[in-house]
Amino acid sequence: MKRREFVRSTLSAGAVLLIVPRALRASAAPPVMTVYKSPLCGCCGEWVKHVEGAGFTVKIVPTEDLTDVNRTAGVPQSLEACHTALVGPYVVVGHTPADLIKKMLAEKPKITGIAVPGMPQGSPGMEQGLGKQAYEVIAFERGGKTSVYAKR
Repeated sequence: MKRREFVRSTLSAGAVLLIVPRALRASAAPPVMTVYKSPLCGCCGEWVKHVEGAGFTVKIVPTEDLTDVNRTAGVPQSLEACHTALVGPYVVVGHTPADLIKKMLAEKPKITGIAVPGMPQGSPGMEQGLGKQAYEVIAFERGGKTSVYAKR
């Protein structure tokens, strides 16, 4: 084997060793998401369909009162919404887009979770008609510190 061929095959093998683990991580299924929501809430059910469509496996825990869930999970009162989800080490509140949940899980920021407060028209689960309201996805930490995670 000539030196050039040896170098080329060695570099190719090294590239495969770097790419394969990344591909395996990227194709791994997201962790199971536990969603606390009212069994009667239609928009919450639509949001669950949205995250399931993005590849999440969802376990639903029916509840009419999210107060204890939100307090235990460290959700600031100003960010509470109609449903709260736990996924991996994070909390997801309200009509948060699945792509941002996946981004958070991949990047592993040092936050408690992300939230879409209120029920913005056009957010996942709130698609009604042609209108779409601009909204912010808020990152939060225990203790109440918040920052804008994304704008939609």
